[in-house]
Amino acid sequence: MSPMKVFGHPMLTNVARVLLFLEEVGAEYELVPVDFVAGEHKKPQHLQLNPFGKMPGFQDGDLVLFESRAIGKYIIRKYGGTAGLDLLGENSGIEGSAMVDLWTEVEAQEYYPAIAPVVFECIINPFIMGDAETNQSVVDESLVRLRGVLGIYEARLEKSSYLAGDSISFADLNHIPFTFYFMTTQYASVFDEYPKVKAWWEAIMARPAVQRVCKNMPTQFSVGMRAAF
Repeated sequence: MSPMKVFGHPMLTNVARVLLFLEEVGAEYELVPVDFVAGEHKKPQHLQLNPFGKMPGFQDGDLVLFESRAIGKYIIRKYGGTAGLDLLGENSGIEGSAMVDLWTEVEAQEYYPAIAPVVFECIINPFIMGDAETNQSVVDESLVRLRGVLGIYEARLEKSSYLAGDSISFADLNHIPFTFYFMTTQYASVFDEYPKVKAWWEAIMARPAVQRVCKNMPTQFSVGMRAAF
């Protein structure tokens, strides 16, 4: 059986998310590079994998998937049991899986919209456009929103080691790509204001699978890097 294929570049947040779950469950996979600077993700071949012209694309035999969180769940359902991982909380009954679903939604609906604009303004836009200036008002507004979310996380993590309970789950791991890049900005010290959140983040980053994926995510960016893709 041929390995699963992930189409994209490992520095991209949604590609990194998929790679992370593959690494966590120890599944065999092939990373197929897609040159996003050259616009290969908008060409017909890639559109057959992701009709929205985004990355990643994903193929497992005849199955083609897109949307990184959906791909992550598929990977966990197929290989998580073999790896002895209960990342979806299904071994804890309907209540356990409900908590994973809850905090997965919080990440997508509250955390991501708060943290992503900072990453886009400070890293992604300047990298892609070369001379884009940071919109400080967007950053400031996002930091206010992020602090509100982190305050709720701090209260939650007073009660459990991870968001959905005392073991790591799909919900926690979904935070990695954008938080990793946020921590390379001048605003990383925001996490120091929330000690439980900071400890939670450090525990996540200590995982071997996370370290393997993050080593391909740069901590410094320059316009010249674009020529490498």
